[in-house]
Amino acid sequence: MTVLDSIISANKLNNKQLAVLIDPDKTDEIKLRSISTLAVENKVDYFFVGGSLLVNNYIDHCIKNLKELTGIPVVLFPGNTMQISRHADAILFLSLISGRNPEMLIGRHVIAAPYLRQTSLEVIGTGYMLIESGRPTAVSYMSHSVPIPSDKDDIAMCTAIAGEMLGLKLIYMDAGSGAEKTINASMIELVRKSISIPIIAGGGINTPEKAMTVAQAGADVIVIGNIIEKEPAMLKEIASAIKFRKTK
Repeated sequence: MTVLDSIISANKLNNKQLAVLIDPDKTDEIKLRSISTLAVENKVDYFFVGGSLLVNNYIDHCIKNLKELTGIPVVLFPGNTMQISRHADAILFLSLISGRNPEMLIGRHVIAAPYLRQTSLEVIGTGYMLIESGRPTAVSYMSHSVPIPSDKDDIAMCTAIAGEMLGLKLIYMDAGSGAEKTINASMIELVRKSISIPIIAGGGINTPEKAMTVAQAGADVIVIGNIIEKEPAMLKEIASAIKFRKTK
């Protein structure tokens, strides 16, 4: 089963999935082994690998290690065209539909497309929506993009509808790395009611309660990252909350 098929299947069954975001710049061998062990024990569904910047050449090594240590699919979550590795299982081909920067809408995709065609990566067209989170994030700075205001549920809804109509397969709603607050439940709920394709949500999800709120609002894949880098043991609590939600 492909990554997209797995997400769609879970969406149809209303089962919530959990992804751990790994920034190769913020991890090392010891942390990677620890997170890998916890991820297997707690039945994490995916690893997302990427970041706004990559200042080392660790992405290939990081992905190889994750695949050797776990049987969990590794999905690229690229911040730019330099963050592509043929060793991953899939790539979220992100189009920043919440912004108006043409490079992030289509420009960089044109550069990456010929290389991706030569790999065996599963390419998943994904509408990326950056949501205001209380403070500027690395994503907003690097993308030269203004996030959707956190209280403008209708703008988020219309943006997601447009993404689905353009043929994108997933909608990724992101408050950004290190967000002060998660995306409002009301916004996720409205987007969920307005589109039929799966929703990924991340940014600021650092407690089981926040993970549950995002899941109950309608997100299909919940992404956690920063909190696992700081408190690896939190993965067990958040995973337990997501698995509890699966039984409802």
